[in-house]
Amino acid sequence: MGLQIPTEIPYDEWERAGRQLADVLDSSCWWLGDWLVYGKDHYTDRYQRGIRAAGLSYQTLRNYAWVSRRFDLGRRRPALSFQHHAELASMPVEEQEFWLDRAEQGQWTTKQLRGAIRAARQSEQQPGTLIEPSRRLEVPGSRLQWWHKAAEQLGVDFEQWVMTTLDSAAASALEDLGKLEERAEVPDLKRVKDRTAPAAGCPAENARAQGLAERDRPVAVSA
Repeated sequence: MGLQIPTEIPYDEWERAGRQLADVLDSSCWWLGDWLVYGKDHYTDRYQRGIRAAGLSYQTLRNYAWVSRRFDLGRRRPALSFQHHAELASMPVEEQEFWLDRAEQGQWTTKQLRGAIRAARQSEQQPGTLIEPSRRLEVPGSRLQWWHKAAEQLGVDFEQWVMTTLDSAAASALEDLGKLEERAEVPDLKRVKDRTAPAAGCPAENARAQGLAERDRPVAVSA
């Protein structure tokens, strides 16, 4: 429940104790993350009960688990903290290794690593390139909770889940739109052959095309 320190402890011992406590605290993030990953993989229907029994915050554990999945045990750098790895978790493996090497060699703090990444991204911007301002999407609170629940069920970071889901939906919609455009470019040979008779399209095909058009039409979402 607390830490009792002997009176008149030498400074060197006090400093060493602080380093040891910091190491334990940082290691516990990895341990808890690996613990949750194992539970999700082996006890799909019961792991949440284990979390409640342990009295731990699932929101925190979910973040630990996401970072742990992104870095296999052999790729974790003992000289760097868990937060160093968390800063790079969303990057591809090649970029992760690049920044881990730089942070380890330069003995960077987490703040220094974050600043170096930000500076590198800014330098990649072409001169005169206009940066489109970010826009806030307002959604009902109940729907946001529903999305959070879906991300928790999969054991992935919420923002990562949102981006992946939207990208998948966009790819599917654009693929369907491309098929419609290709079909529109094919000449109606029957209409060319018999101009006196109106061309009767297949009702099922027309309904499908109309449904796709309705689905691809942009909509505004508000609270």
